[in-house]
Amino acid sequence: MARIALDASFIFDSYPTGIAIYSRRLIESLAGLSSPHRFLLAYRFSRLRRRREFLRPADPRFSVQLFQRPVTFWQPWRTGIFHSLAQRPPAFRYKREVVTIHDVFPITGPEYSTPGFQRKFSRLLREALDRADRVLVLSEYTAGQVMRHCGVGRDRIRVAPGGVDPPAERLSPEARLRERERVVGRGNEMLLSVGVLDNRKNVLGSLRALEHLPERYRLVLAGGDGYGSERVHAAIRNRGLEDRVKRLGYVPRCVLVSLYQAASALLYPSLEEGFGFPMLEAMAHGVPVVTSRTSALPEVGGRAALYADPLDAADIAAKVKAAVEDSALRESLVRAGFERAAGFTWRRTAERTLAVYDELAAG
Repeated sequence: MARIALDASFIFDSYPTGIAIYSRRLIESLAGLSSPHRFLLAYRFSRLRRRREFLRPADPRFSVQLFQRPVTFWQPWRTGIFHSLAQRPPAFRYKREVVTIHDVFPITGPEYSTPGFQRKFSRLLREALDRADRVLVLSEYTAGQVMRHCGVGRDRIRVAPGGVDPPAERLSPEARLRERERVVGRGNEMLLSVGVLDNRKNVLGSLRALEHLPERYRLVLAGGDGYGSERVHAAIRNRGLEDRVKRLGYVPRCVLVSLYQAASALLYPSLEEGFGFPMLEAMAHGVPVVTSRTSALPEVGGRAALYADPLDAADIAAKVKAAVEDSALRESLVRAGFERAAGFTWRRTAERTLAVYDELAAG
């Protein structure tokens, strides 16, 4: 048996996205597995004011602790394994350390973030990797990136893909159509883009593709501003796309569920992804996916998505038109999407993570 601490601090992001969802669902799923280990959910002191919201499964194996250097200096002596869920090192050195790496884009793509963020991210990432006894990644693609750009041996890396939660309720085709008309108007097709508006997500590529599509195609952007978002807003203005693009900003999960079910297709031509949660979410909601044939996206989507060159607007548009208007292809993609999403469960993520804890606890 080992005492295992997991940094749960990032569950409380102001706008929870991939890392926050991963952290919460991993912890909840670990609670559903049989294990002799004891788990400490560690929260940074900066989260103290939100202590009433702390996640704590109704399981005697789980407890909550606060940590901050140097106040809680004694914690490493009481903890066998520390798992950083957000690819940064903990405040103290522990006997054994695990880190989850979601992506390394600030190292591989300087055009995806500010120089200051790149320097800070690189420093924290390399320190976390240097200290980690095991490195968890969500895809084989990210495993290759960590090996290639960070010099980590494959023997220290374990792949544990993320999961997806199916919707509690699937709307009827009639209800989906009504919701679509509410969002983009009667007779229009709704292309949904989920994610921050930045260079890496290639929102400009989505806008260029929209210009190749009939006027009834509308693009709904569900995501806040990121690095390069000013170019997105300028392009919408300068290209006269205000009537065809709806900018919602960040939307909570309850709203996103409705948007997925209203969508004609998910448009996700990202340039660099370590996994691709929106793809699986769209598939679980019965929505065809058009994405990029780059990074981890084909690994996640398998044969259940259509892949385009993210730098070729005409190619993206052609794939979108096929996914929306070819009824046989659309039905095939929806069926394949349901099957694909069903294979990515949080229980499987937790099982593979628990196997890493068992491996380290065994010495």
